[in-house]
Amino acid sequence: MKVLIADDEPLARERLARLVSALPGYTALPEMASNGQEVLDIVAEQHPDIVLLDIRMPGMDGLQAAGKLSEMSEAPAVVFCTAHGEYALEAFSVAAVGYLLKPVRSEDLADALAKAQRLNRMQLANLGKAGVTSETNQARSHISARTRRGVELVPIEEVLYFIADHKYVTLRHCEGEVLLDEPLKALEDEFGDYFVRIHRNALVARNRIERLQRSAMGHFHLHLKGLPEETLTVSRRHVPGVRKLMGQL
Repeated sequence: MKVLIADDEPLARERLARLVSALPGYTALPEMASNGQEVLDIVAEQHPDIVLLDIRMPGMDGLQAAGKLSEMSEAPAVVFCTAHGEYALEAFSVAAVGYLLKPVRSEDLADALAKAQRLNRMQLANLGKAGVTSETNQARSHISARTRRGVELVPIEEVLYFIADHKYVTLRHCEGEVLLDEPLKALEDEFGDYFVRIHRNALVARNRIERLQRSAMGHFHLHLKGLPEETLTVSRRHVPGVRKLMGQL
């Protein structure tokens, strides 16, 4: 995978190039960019698979460059590497697949590059919906969550369940979990076609439901595909709905 590095600070470019070169399967292009226009020119000539893009650069900044890249038919995946966390929503609106905060750690970069490599072109086209969608009422294709790495994107199809606990919601996905600052009810309203409520504090991916089991104490537990060692409690009031749904699956 060819990686283009774009940053207006030479030391930052050199450091990212060293980190990329140390990862198996990735090659940092020898030609690097210091502004958005150079990004567009190098992408047109070298056709990198991934662009590591700073946001604040002279002339055309990273957000503007990413917007133009997202319009290309063969667009590279964009991962922002920035010292500023306040541009996350704007970054995802121009189809970024990752958002890392400086100083970038090697393991976080490896995760971001791997995720960028997994995303296919259709997912990249849909990433622009990852921000606020109130104008169109269309559900996001990904959910963004702030983590120690910066901002992480989780594809909806990889979400197993949401669990509410006080003011936060835990999103459990195929590779771990993240905390969201979003109400469970808002998530249910937006993603009702994909998830079913099984408890006042829990939504579960419909296509992950495997079986419903009643314990000796009379409690109902839901087994999910991909989580053989973990079950979720189903409240009595939601058992009929879950059974009806399982009959339709």
